[in-house]
Amino acid sequence: MVQEFEVCTCEEGMVNISEKIADALKKIGIREGICLIFVPHTTAGITINEATDCDVSKDILAGLDALTPHLGYKHAEGNSLAHIKASLIGSSVTIPVTDGKLYLGPWQGVFLCEFDGPRVRKIRVNCVGA
Repeated sequence: MVQEFEVCTCEEGMVNISEKIADALKKIGIREGICLIFVPHTTAGITINEATDCDVSKDILAGLDALTPHLGYKHAEGNSLAHIKASLIGSSVTIPVTDGKLYLGPWQGVFLCEFDGPRVRKIRVNCVGA
């Protein structure tokens, strides 16, 4: 019970992918269970947070910037900060599925966090249940 889709990012930022995950969930056809959303990239992450006010995403990114100062990193590609931010956020979330839908709070959404864009990112949705 797996679906994959791609998201094209324009720049560093957070992209609400809740609708794309809902579409994947419909194709999978699970009614009750759990859903793992995973991004197989080392400079991107997945998180759940408020989806009704875009300033929250901006504040999260600003907070991550404050946590990750420029320290003369050694990584040859020059994107060490993207790797650090991705490690802080994480590469997956697990969400209960109830009545065929992700069991999220009324304000919550699932976000792809792009730290090294623009890029084409693959998202994998794995579900277990009935």
